[in-house]
Amino acid sequence: MCASHRFPLSSGPYLTENGLMQTSTDRILTTHTGSLPRPDGLLEKLLAIGLGADPASLDFNAACAGAVRDVVAKQVETGIDIVSDGEMSKPGYTYYVRDRMSGLEAFEEPPEGMPRRALQRDIAEFPDFAAAREIERSHGAKLVPTFCTGPVAYENLQPVADDIANLKEAIATTHPAEAFINAASPGVIPVFILDTHYGDEDSYLADLADGLAVEYEAIHASGLLLQIDCPDLAMARHGHYQGLSDTNFRRVVARNIELLNAATANIPPEAMRMHICWGNYPGPHVYDFPVAELIEPLMKARPQALLFEAANPRHEHEWADWHDADIPDDKILVPGVIDTSSNFVEHPRIVAERIQRFAGIVGRERVIAGTDCGFATFAGMGYVYESIAWAKLRALVVGAEMASDALWGD
Repeated sequence: MCASHRFPLSSGPYLTENGLMQTSTDRILTTHTGSLPRPDGLLEKLLAIGLGADPASLDFNAACAGAVRDVVAKQVETGIDIVSDGEMSKPGYTYYVRDRMSGLEAFEEPPEGMPRRALQRDIAEFPDFAAAREIERSHGAKLVPTFCTGPVAYENLQPVADDIANLKEAIATTHPAEAFINAASPGVIPVFILDTHYGDEDSYLADLADGLAVEYEAIHASGLLLQIDCPDLAMARHGHYQGLSDTNFRRVVARNIELLNAATANIPPEAMRMHICWGNYPGPHVYDFPVAELIEPLMKARPQALLFEAANPRHEHEWADWHDADIPDDKILVPGVIDTSSNFVEHPRIVAERIQRFAGIVGRERVIAGTDCGFATFAGMGYVYESIAWAKLRALVVGAEMASDALWGD
């Protein structure tokens, strides 16, 4: 089947001529959440930079450019319509900002008295699992602890300019239907980069939002879609904010959405996607905040498309909550129809069934098939083997074809 376009695409920008992201007008389009396994050579450079090496001395951007070309070509070959750069340049979806913003400092060995991230509540309750996970993490990539130690401002646009240039070069030869770049939400940064400067989360967040707006607008100005990653709106409930009541966490969600809306005020909703998740790890997840409690505030966020978990054993049932919700007519749903923390390769029939459930809720034109989360949220720490990740993405494509036949067939 041919790709679905409102208007023919030129070599760029990769948005339709009226500024709207593409929708599933004659078949179900496919995408994913963003991160994909990095090649070994690039991974070694990322880890070295995390430990303080100068990117220029490692010829880092040239390595990224090559990796992006390869990963975009592989996405297109697999059949993915809306592609990303695989987050090749980033050690993780939050820590990358320390190389772009002032006031954020990494410590291989944090000084005495620095705060520590709380162990997620669902992991802490199962000590045998927690111990095994700690051993597993010790053999993976070293994520150097990073803290806010001074005023935050966006001061280095070169990395995002490189990301944009590398992705646009890759799509110019592969011609996907559309392409996007990930960026962290203001609210997720304090979950991973703890504050030692402001002493007030609202002030820290306000400066983060002002700074990240620079990155958001640069991505939008390039003609690429902007995807904002917002695990603070779900995962943070059983981690960073586990000491709050549900009522107070809802206030956090409302505050963080308000900040996100302010930071994206100059970008059309139709040019943005946002992703929420409850943590991309194969754990108990017994304290995941119900999506039924989140749908109403999420619908107030400006981005038009929402990517969310809908395939894993903890969240697949929540399609019924979406069915019962009041979803504005202009929103596009991108449910995860592939689990990204299990090495099971989904049968295309279950993928098609999951897609059709959501098409029955908002209509076939307002559903794009996605993944629960990324396949390499942090460099070197994915739970799904690389070859299996690509097999799962192929199952996503075949399942979307099956759903398309059912939804548009005679």
